[in-house]
Amino acid sequence: MTTRTSASRVSGPSTAYTRAGKADPALEIHFCPTCGCVLCWRGRRLDPDGRRRIAVNVRLAPPQAVADLLIDHFDGLDSFDDLPRDGRCVRDLWF
Repeated sequence: MTTRTSASRVSGPSTAYTRAGKADPALEIHFCPTCGCVLCWRGRRLDPDGRRRIAVNVRLAPPQAVADLLIDHFDGLDSFDDLPRDGRCVRDLWF
């Protein structure tokens, strides 16, 4: 599940992990250095339009702040293409 917004912000201390044995990993995974909870994954390169891909762990946010976010799904096995939206939002999956 990836959440895309015009502006995402992750603040506070984090530790990043990149895939070992990969010369130029595309993603880094950020986690809390105290408890180990995954905060987000973040693209290490900018897209052609200058934007950076990020997916945040919305379960760390207050429910009222994320309940109406639309859910985007993508084919993470074969093509990594976005799949059509089904109109569901976080509220539909959590509450």
